[in-house]
Amino acid sequence: MDKLIRILIVEDDMIIAANLSLQLTKLGYEVIGIVSRGEDAISNANQNKPDIILMDINLKGAIDGIDAAIAIHLQNEIPIIYLTANNDDGTFSRAKETQPYAFISKPFNKLNLQRTIALVVEQLKDNGSLKQNQVQTNLQVLPDRIFVRHNGRMVKILLDQILYIEAERNYCNITTAIGKYLVVSTLKTIENELKDSCFIRVHRSFIVNICKLDVVADSHLEIDRKVIPISKSYKEFLLGRLHTI
Repeated sequence: MDKLIRILIVEDDMIIAANLSLQLTKLGYEVIGIVSRGEDAISNANQNKPDIILMDINLKGAIDGIDAAIAIHLQNEIPIIYLTANNDDGTFSRAKETQPYAFISKPFNKLNLQRTIALVVEQLKDNGSLKQNQVQTNLQVLPDRIFVRHNGRMVKILLDQILYIEAERNYCNITTAIGKYLVVSTLKTIENELKDSCFIRVHRSFIVNICKLDVVADSHLEIDRKVIPISKSYKEFLLGRLHTI
C-alpha cells in the first residue's frame, strides 16, 4: 500500500483550517498539523518534513506566508501550495519568486482543492520526490573539482570553471563557459557539498560563483549575460561576501 501524502496546513483562520483538514482527510491525505503563524510553520516543516505545505499568504504575525516559505526552503525543498484571497500583482510577484507548485484561491471549493493537490502529487511522483528509492546522484565533489556523468562517462569540471548552478526541481544545471551539465541532485545537496567560498546561494533556484560576477544590481546580478534574481533573504549575505574579496 502506498504511504499517505503528508500535508501541513498553515492558516490563521481556524474555521478555514478545520475545513481544509476535513476535506483533505476525506480525500485520503494525512494532515500532520495545523499552524497559524509563519514561525510555527518553519519549525514544524523543519522537524516533520511534510510532503506538501498548504500555505496561507496573509498570515498574522511578524512574517507572512511568503517569508515563511523562503525560510523553509533554506533548509528543505518542500513543495508549497499557496492559499490566497489577495490577487494584487505585487503579492503575486513575491509569491512567484518562491516557485510554488500551485495557487488555490479563497474561498476554495472541494473540487478545486482535490484537483490541485492531485496534480501536485503527480508532479512529485514524476520527478521522484515521493519515491522511496531515489536515483543516486551523478555528482562527485572534490576540493577543487567535481565529476558529473555526461554522455555515459564521468566528466571533470574544475570549480573555477563554473559560472552558476540552476535548480530544476530534483535536478540542477551546472553552467560553465563551455557548456551545461545536468545532474540528479537538489540545489540544497550541492550547496552542502560545495566548500569553496566563491559559491554563494542568491536565490532559491541559483548558486553563483561570485568570482565570475559581471554586474550586481538591487534585485539581480549578471554572469556572462545571464540575468539571475537575488532574493531578499540572501542579499545581505551576498553583499557581505563581496566586501571580503
